[in-house]
Amino acid sequence: MRVLIIGAAGMVGRKLLDKIALEPAILGSEVTALTLVDVIEPTAPAALASIATCKALDLSTSGAADELIADRPDMIYNLAAVVSGEAEADFDKGYRVNLDGGRALLDAIRAEGLKEPYRPRFIFASSVAVFGAPFPEKIGDEFFTTPLTSYGTQKAIIELLIADYSRRGIFDGISIRLPTICVRPGKPNAAASGFFSNIIREPLVGLEAVLPVDESVRHWFASPRAAVGFFTHAATLDLEQVGPRRSLMMPGLSVTVAEQIAALEKIAGPKAVALIRNEPDHVIKEIVDGWSRDFAPKRAIALGFTAESDFEEIIRIHIEDELDGKIGV
Repeated sequence: MRVLIIGAAGMVGRKLLDKIALEPAILGSEVTALTLVDVIEPTAPAALASIATCKALDLSTSGAADELIADRPDMIYNLAAVVSGEAEADFDKGYRVNLDGGRALLDAIRAEGLKEPYRPRFIFASSVAVFGAPFPEKIGDEFFTTPLTSYGTQKAIIELLIADYSRRGIFDGISIRLPTICVRPGKPNAAASGFFSNIIREPLVGLEAVLPVDESVRHWFASPRAAVGFFTHAATLDLEQVGPRRSLMMPGLSVTVAEQIAALEKIAGPKAVALIRNEPDHVIKEIVDGWSRDFAPKRAIALGFTAESDFEEIIRIHIEDELDGKIGV
């Protein structure tokens, strides 16, 4: 099977590759060729190096999508995006990358299929940002999408296109609406949601972290390990079971910032919590206030998608996967 991963240098992309390296048939059959793409050239795990082609490419540039689809990959992951805070701050860049680049990819698949029959599996990383307030206590599968950010709008438009192109038989697609992924490894990024990870990740290694919102803020989370599970499960899922509504909210865990901090204290003690510094940021607060807080993702759960059941589990996964089971406080 030939696999194309766009956004392969990102956190989820790298972890997905690590999973494929460990389980070569995890996507349904053995991967025989990998094309890995990002704006910065990605690196393949050593176990996959012999079958991997790595490219530094901006999907929104002219001809880039056609180049990637020319090899007719069987499985296509679009994990790339200008993240929430950056998409809100830079209107043109957000629409160019998240919408124009995504649309170019979909149309490149269609153009390839007009030459001779071609219908790949297409898996898109969407977001809870497609929803906007006011919210019910729990957002169910029937709740409408009225995003209140440019990032959410861009994701919602691509979701609609994926559903329509799938209906027309151009590809077999699914949009995975990710919870906020926490705890993200590495350094802080431009995502408005980044502080949810920062207030756990930095204190675990003895560093200060800034909390820009009130501790009463509630949000929807899953771990990076769960996110990889979403994308591998989507590869083998019978999409006829999904039906025409090709966007699925993934399972997760609804907790407040205060509950995050309490879980941190239980695992790492009061010294870790003392490293969190309150520093209100009204821009981030305004963005976060427009986000959804809790879900009832019955469709995804019925289709076999799973996530964590408590926030302590999410922290312990981070310690196991990123800190070799040790903390630095």
